[in-house]
Amino acid sequence: MTRISPRAVVPVLLVAGVLAGFVRFVAAQTPLEYSAEARFQLDLHVPDAALAPFLPAGWAPNVAVQGPAKDANLRAVFIDRVTINGPDGKPVGKTGSNRLVYLVAPVKEPGGTNVQLVIGGLTEDPADAPGPFGNYLLATTHTMQRSAASSGSGPIIESQDWVLAAASGERLEMHIKFERGVGNKTNPADTRFYSARNPNFYQISRQEQVLDILRNVTTTPPDRVKEFSFKAGGGSYAKLFDGTERLLSWDNILWINRLVQLP
Repeated sequence: MTRISPRAVVPVLLVAGVLAGFVRFVAAQTPLEYSAEARFQLDLHVPDAALAPFLPAGWAPNVAVQGPAKDANLRAVFIDRVTINGPDGKPVGKTGSNRLVYLVAPVKEPGGTNVQLVIGGLTEDPADAPGPFGNYLLATTHTMQRSAASSGSGPIIESQDWVLAAASGERLEMHIKFERGVGNKTNPADTRFYSARNPNFYQISRQEQVLDILRNVTTTPPDRVKEFSFKAGGGSYAKLFDGTERLLSWDNILWINRLVQLP
């Protein structure tokens, strides 16, 4: 008869406990969709008084005091959702694709955790309005063009043109031409995105990406922006973009892979 030492049992029980905890953790989150995206992110500082009405009671801005995100209290993120697939692998919706721009504020929720708060957005897909966060507007005007050119020598030059506007007047428009770099890849990380309309609702975005900072007023990398214009405002966005907003960082996200989950 083989005897098992009590000392051998303890590690086995510990491993079993860890695995059981891991299974419970995974089971506690419900996969919603997978997506492959290209993005362009603008870090901004908008008037604090204009941003405040978008924040739920008890929530506060979480503004970085150093680094590339220094002073940013809002981000405008232009998103080409190239593919969107459900947990079964099939495309989501009619086309399995979408173009949108959303406004996201780095904040602290009442418990003190740093999270992202989606305060609004414009989307070209009627089925995506008001969207998961309850505050996307349908973009009745929506155009997007992304192109890259190589002469065989020298850098690749990329251009992006975005125009999204709602019938109620909200408008987010960007034109940029820049010298494309290689960027840095981040490790997969989980970020909570909350709804400003319903702060009890959030999604967990597990994402990895390659980020190329083209211009930044704090870290001052080599400036590779050749042409740029940004127009925003109208409707409920008028006070956010009243002409006093400051642009802080121009970030090209060459690719981002996301798993969106519900808690």
